[in-house]
Amino acid sequence: MPMRHLSRYPPTPGQEHPSPCATMNGMRVDHVVYAAEHDGVHATAERLAKLIGVTPVDGGVHPRFGTRNVILPLAHERYVEVVEVLDHPASDKAPFGQVVRARSQAGGGWLGWVVQVDDIAEQEKRLGREAVQGNRHRPDGVELRWKQLGVKGLQADPQLPFFITWEAGTPHPSEDADTEVTIESLTIAGDPDRVRDWLGLPADYTSSVIEFSFVAPHGTPGLMAVTFETPTGEVTV
Repeated sequence: MPMRHLSRYPPTPGQEHPSPCATMNGMRVDHVVYAAEHDGVHATAERLAKLIGVTPVDGGVHPRFGTRNVILPLAHERYVEVVEVLDHPASDKAPFGQVVRARSQAGGGWLGWVVQVDDIAEQEKRLGREAVQGNRHRPDGVELRWKQLGVKGLQADPQLPFFITWEAGTPHPSEDADTEVTIESLTIAGDPDRVRDWLGLPADYTSSVIEFSFVAPHGTPGLMAVTFETPTGEVTV
């Protein structure tokens, strides 16, 4: 699969590999997560929104995780979630609250990527883990409900995505997107074979939607950059 070399993160020869993880049987990239910087979730979201040319939407509070978010809706049923931790007991106990706090305390930035699955019970069985319920109320009172799985995997190895299934009747956070902006590619410091194994994909699976560049991690692995396709060209954050 042809790869684009991202100018802000040039690959080291022999250290970049194509990956198959954009669309899979019963799986698709749903969203990417950005931890708030020092001035909070709203200021961070405004900066990102201006960079890529979209309008931020206030998300709401995750009572089970002790976090709150702002959504940057994108085309093709994808979005950016900008999230911050709250001074709430749940954020000390919930793995999602813990990883958000740690990333924000380190200055904020890309936290991870999330894969939507048709059947989360299948992933529970495959990984031997139990999904947790998530929910939040939008400012207009509409409740969003979902199940997520694998945040502890992200916590232990930040290159790994976690999984999400939206409950029937729950509107997708991107549903009101009035934009052509979407995710073009992800740059991940890590091992594509490790990610394939986590996703349960065969070694020869290939992607044709979102491009993945894997570079050797110099320090902590994880999501390093996201490139967006916009009406004015590619923007890498």
